[in-house]
Amino acid sequence: MPRASSQPQLPVRPARPARPQGRATRGTTGTNRLRRCDRWLAGPQAWRLRAPAEPPVVVDLGYGRTGWTARELRDRLARVRPDVQVVGVEIDPERVAAAQPLAGDGLSFRVGGFEAPVDTAGGLDGRPDRPVSVIRAFNVLRQYDEGEVAAAWALMRSRLAPEGIVVDGTCDELGRRASWITLDANGPVSLTCSLRLAGLERPSDVAPRLPKALIHRNVPGEAVHTALAALDRAWERAAGHAAYGVVTRWVETVRTLRADGWPVEGGPARWRLGEVTLGWDAVRPNETQRE
Repeated sequence: MPRASSQPQLPVRPARPARPQGRATRGTTGTNRLRRCDRWLAGPQAWRLRAPAEPPVVVDLGYGRTGWTARELRDRLARVRPDVQVVGVEIDPERVAAAQPLAGDGLSFRVGGFEAPVDTAGGLDGRPDRPVSVIRAFNVLRQYDEGEVAAAWALMRSRLAPEGIVVDGTCDELGRRASWITLDANGPVSLTCSLRLAGLERPSDVAPRLPKALIHRNVPGEAVHTALAALDRAWERAAGHAAYGVVTRWVETVRTLRADGWPVEGGPARWRLGEVTLGWDAVRPNETQRE
């Protein structure tokens, strides 16, 4: 009988697919388009970057035809954690080649998909199981079918460090309206909407920019539709505060929403930026209520 090994057994990560998982999307993301999510990652989520003893790894998944969003992400997160390693991942080798001139200290690019490979990217240590602190996938799953979302989420989540998150988001062309779902290793955690307040008619104007998992659920009977309607009502109730500026009106709107019993996260410091974050149970699609 073989003798039992005295060496400690390390946890086994799921094997990553040999081929990149996914398909090329339009890739139209432009300069400064993802600033709202970037400042959220560098703000209330900064602790996730500070937690690891070694340099944290952040993946910009599906960065598009140019590597500027990955470059901007590296620059913004480096203010929080100077040794952060940002890896831009694209499924199209031509896009990866085109981004290489932007590579440098703390920034690299490589071919891949939802499996979020980072093991051989420049500047990393070559370990095949390097965990990831953040995977940001913006305007990617929007171009997939709703039925494909769960599998993509599961694959990205399998790459996370214990404190890691996946950010699945969508925004308009100028980044003035954005929303994103945050997931940890166990699944969805919250929905954040971030809006340019100047000229805002009503909060539900963000609806066309909901992530794929929710965009088709903005119909009566679905939780996200109810949540956006409640946000619009709170906005109307706060109309009297508009005399003090649109920011004041928005802060009062979110405060009212919380007072009405909605699971609003964060506080006025984030609300003043045009943000509101709701716990996932408040927007969860109907057929997943019992998961």
